[in-house]
Parts: sequence; structure tokens; C-alpha cells
Amino acid sequence: MDQVSTRLAIGERAPEFTLEDALGNHVSLGDYSGKNVVVYFYPKAATPGCTTEACDFRDNINSLRSAGYEVLGISPDQGEALASFAESESLNFPLLSDPDFAVATAYGSFGEKEFNGKKFSGTLRTTVVVDPEGNIALAEYNVNATGHVARLRQDLGI
Repeated sequence: MDQVSTRLAIGERAPEFTLEDALGNHVSLGDYSGKNVVVYFYPKAATPGCTTEACDFRDNINSLRSAGYEVLGISPDQGEALASFAESESLNFPLLSDPDFAVATAYGSFGEKEFNGKKFSGTLRTTVVVDPEGNIALAEYNVNATGHVARLRQDLGI
């Protein structure tokens, strides 16, 4: 998996997906047709940066929803890890499992990264906003977990 995925551009059609949530239910982007959706990709549940970002979305979910935005978190983690993460952090939005990186790749959120001096391929911290018509309204790549939701809300005028 050395392939780096191609970033999405504003106005481009958002790639459709159907993934399992923490309980094994199928969730599709199409389920949110007619709504604004914040789709954010994170590398691994219950790690420091991913916990910071998830809790930031949790703490801001009411203002996001009041402004007409739903939130979906996507990582390569599977059911039990997602359920444990959601429960331990009282997350109030769906976490979806992308174990083969297919959706991350389609959204330009898969590529090479470095951790502790080692290079490897995996999910890159990315946030994409899909408009009610299913097009990309905003795409932010290699975001910093700390303060990300505040920056996102500013970019969205919320």
C-alpha cells in the first residue's frame, strides 16, 4: 500500500460509501442526502490526537447540528474498538470502520506518514464537508487535531 490517494477538489462529487458503524449497522453517505455532512478521517481510535479531535467534535456537535451539519468519523478501526472509543469518550455521532482504507483512499485521506522515525502508509487526518447535493464544499488535509473544530467552524461561518 504505497499508493498515495488523490485529494478531492471543491465542487467535485463526493465518493459514495457504505461502512459499518460500531454496532455493525450499515451507514451510507446517501443516508444524509439533502444535508451537510462533515466527514472526518482519523488514524486510530483512543490515541491522544484522535481522542482530542473526537472530543472536540463531541463538544461542538450541538452548534454544528444547529447550523445544519451532521458529523461522521471514519478510521480503519473495527466494531469493538469503535464501540469502546465511543463509549469511553461519550461520543455523540457515528464512527465508521474503513479497515481496507477504500473510503480513505477515495477521499484522498490515505498516504505515507511517519511516526517515531518510521514511514508507513495509513489514514491521514482529513476533514471533508459534503453539501446537501453530495458535492465537496470543503476539503482540509493533514489537519492538526488540536483546535481543528474551531478552525472548521470558522471556515464554515458557524
